[in-house]
Amino acid sequence: MTDLTRELQQTVWDAVINRTPLIIRGGGSKDFLGQPGPGTILSTAGHKGIISYQPTELVLTARAGTPLTEIEMALASSNQMLPFEPPHFSENATFGGAVASGLSGPIRPYTGSVRDFVLGCTMMNGKGQVLKFGGQVMKNVAGYDVSRLMAGAMGTLGLLLEISIKVLPAYPDKLCLVQQKSPRDALDLMRSLSSKNLPLTGLAYDGDNIHIRLAGPDAAVKAAGQQLGGDKLANDDFWQLLREQTHPFFDGRQPLWRLSLPPATPWLAQAGKQIVDWGGGLRWLKSDDTPADLFKLAADHDGYARLFRGGESQPRMPLLPKAMQTLHQKIKLSFDPDAIFNRDSPYQGF
Repeated sequence: MTDLTRELQQTVWDAVINRTPLIIRGGGSKDFLGQPGPGTILSTAGHKGIISYQPTELVLTARAGTPLTEIEMALASSNQMLPFEPPHFSENATFGGAVASGLSGPIRPYTGSVRDFVLGCTMMNGKGQVLKFGGQVMKNVAGYDVSRLMAGAMGTLGLLLEISIKVLPAYPDKLCLVQQKSPRDALDLMRSLSSKNLPLTGLAYDGDNIHIRLAGPDAAVKAAGQQLGGDKLANDDFWQLLREQTHPFFDGRQPLWRLSLPPATPWLAQAGKQIVDWGGGLRWLKSDDTPADLFKLAADHDGYARLFRGGESQPRMPLLPKAMQTLHQKIKLSFDPDAIFNRDSPYQGF
């Protein structure tokens, strides 16, 4: 365990005095998510260690630079897990990066997102002040929940130092099924299954096959498996490949788009390969279409599009409405008045 709060604080003070922007980096596994902006690296990799872990209370508190694998190993030793199945994208992934990116894996529709499980945090604002928000129990949350605001903020509001998070017991049994379906039939089946009382922890479609992951008590999983049918897989390799984007679909240099859409959205008539996750609510699209066309496509379906990988010179996100821009800027300035942290990430001008 290593506490580098003092060293990090001095770096922030120096940056404020010298008007030098800082780029917060843990393991660097999710650097590709932000706009390339100016600044020197502020590394949290050495600021690590599990501060407290209470298996009976389902609460873990750790420093931001703690390797994500270390967190997961500690939980597994008590037969527990992170409920939002965060992607690593690298063996260097850190706890703070998992929270700051706000990314959740295939289990997200069935348990919740990163933000749903953040109980509290200690962070450093753009003045070098160390602030603490929330606590270690759900009922401590009152008023404006700043700790959860940090989930998905991409480090733009401040430097995460410590995070307390709620964990859950691991599932006693798991079953992975696969059925060959056309795109239309697959999406229809996804909508049907999502409305039923089934122990679902994953529902995805790769363009040829629908993948169903069940987890929970042995009797419930067995009954659901008999009800649904399909080929049983010996392992959950597909789900690991999907979460970590090591599935062959993600290979190549073609821009990868992440579209958050209503689950009832039909199969997209865009040229390019697609993978559907989250029971229809998340679409991964490999496409050379212009950002403007894809932003409009998502908006026409009451959804949202983001350039996830590739196409570095292109806009990554649609412009926010003026009122939303103003709100974001006010929040940013309240935490980081000199725009020291992660400037231009994820939006230019923030």
